[in-house]
Amino acid sequence: MFSHVVIFWTDSSNPRATDELLAGMERYLKPIPGIRHFHAGRVIPSHREVVDQSYQVALNLSFDDAAAQDAYQVHPLHLEFMERVFKPLCRQVRIYDFA
Repeated sequence: MFSHVVIFWTDSSNPRATDELLAGMERYLKPIPGIRHFHAGRVIPSHREVVDQSYQVALNLSFDDAAAQDAYQVHPLHLEFMERVFKPLCRQVRIYDFA
């Protein structure tokens, strides 16, 4: 199992950025072959100080292995998502990959 977690900070000047980012993930990323598990959502408010609440959207993808994740990275839909959705809507991203 290979996990790919992406944390997104959207452009605060666009009040619809979070909705547009999540819609773009559904449209461009979810259909990519090789994804075993797809989960995207908004930050959840927490009373716990240890929980990072500075971001707006998180994406959690699982693949069978690193090779499947590598194929995802160069898939045309992922590349289109980067250009049409990610770059116009996001100001920062953090990525955590682990197996």
